[in-house]
Amino acid sequence: MDRIRIVGGNKLNGTIPISGAKNAALPLMIAALLTDETLILDNVPRLADVAQLQRILGNHGVDIMAAGKRPGDHEYQGQTLHISAANIIDTTAPYDLVSKMRASFWVIAPLIARMKEARVSLPGGCAIGTRPVDLLIMALEKLGADIVIDGGYVVAKAPKGLTGAEIEFPKVTVSGTHVALMAATLADGTTVITNAACEPEIVDVADCLNKMGAKISGAGTTRIVIEGVKKLGAARHTVLPDRIETGTYAMAVAMTGGDVQLAGARPELLQSALDVLTEAGTTITPNNEGIRVTRNGAGINPVKVATAPFPGFPTDLQAQLMALMACAKGASHITETIFENRFMHVQELARFGARISLDGETAIIDGIPKLKGAPVMATDLRASVSLVIAALAAEGETMVNRIYHLDRGFERLEEKLSACGATIERISG
Repeated sequence: MDRIRIVGGNKLNGTIPISGAKNAALPLMIAALLTDETLILDNVPRLADVAQLQRILGNHGVDIMAAGKRPGDHEYQGQTLHISAANIIDTTAPYDLVSKMRASFWVIAPLIARMKEARVSLPGGCAIGTRPVDLLIMALEKLGADIVIDGGYVVAKAPKGLTGAEIEFPKVTVSGTHVALMAATLADGTTVITNAACEPEIVDVADCLNKMGAKISGAGTTRIVIEGVKKLGAARHTVLPDRIETGTYAMAVAMTGGDVQLAGARPELLQSALDVLTEAGTTITPNNEGIRVTRNGAGINPVKVATAPFPGFPTDLQAQLMALMACAKGASHITETIFENRFMHVQELARFGARISLDGETAIIDGIPKLKGAPVMATDLRASVSLVIAALAAEGETMVNRIYHLDRGFERLEEKLSACGATIERISG
């Protein structure tokens, strides 16, 4: 199993290109099931989760062609996928595929909308809390789907098709909003989603669906209106830049010091996180190429943060911020309000010498001047990169084990960091 070896102490200087957003690329790929024409997606990141979803879609009979490099392409530009779901030959998504990635459950929405039936295994994926699918099922039932759970599978039928409806989510749910949005595009009549998630990835998917011929308004607000259409067609869409990757590298620069240009980053996608970094003593400068991040000489200031749905501080950056605060001048408080059981990285950060205590949903981090390298283990996708951030600033050598979690969400992590002066290498086997 691959590991990553890091020797800490180097400042980061240079340019890091930001990849396409995993959290937009996955639902965009799934949206291709809504049409029998070809959907072309540009700037798709090369990630383990993307490859896994290609296998899942292939199981339904979807043809996916990854275009080769073109003259003038930069090595970090994402891949272009041509996705054709002209003939869906199987409406079952089996356990052995879905269990590896939670987002793959979302195929239930386009399958029931277009094929009028779906049989999808209950999902697996990250080990952070329960994250049940009850709100997704509720949304599909409101649209007229008849749903039973049988032998670990969600079996959905709508022989006469779906019908527009009012869907009010009792709590903000990104996955529920994605599922309701996709299913409603082909429903008969108008659907109104209230208490919808406002994440930029929702907006990106809605923009793409509109290019395919959907009639969606209000994406990015808490009220989305979808007028159902009979059919969707071909389109070409570029995946927006990954705000979580942007925030992660910004925190790595804040941790080590230095001066890095995050090429292609869009500040409006993560303003709350950038505000926290500024408060912590980092200089953030948006420019025409993206975002420049610098921290020269000044120490790290402690902060008090609670995670919240967009536009609040993202839960997917909570672990990275905790690593940064391990070396702050004073005590920081980070409260996790989105997912229970999302502090698994605390005991691994403690192996570096970090002083972190838990009080319910709040972690109190007492900053220390220097972390020490240690062997550590990745626990989930976002938490694992917090260990990399800690290791970049720690004295001595760190070995990060079980890095398949990192490969799910970060494209060419070690290449991007080593290009900016980090001593980091992947050890295979």
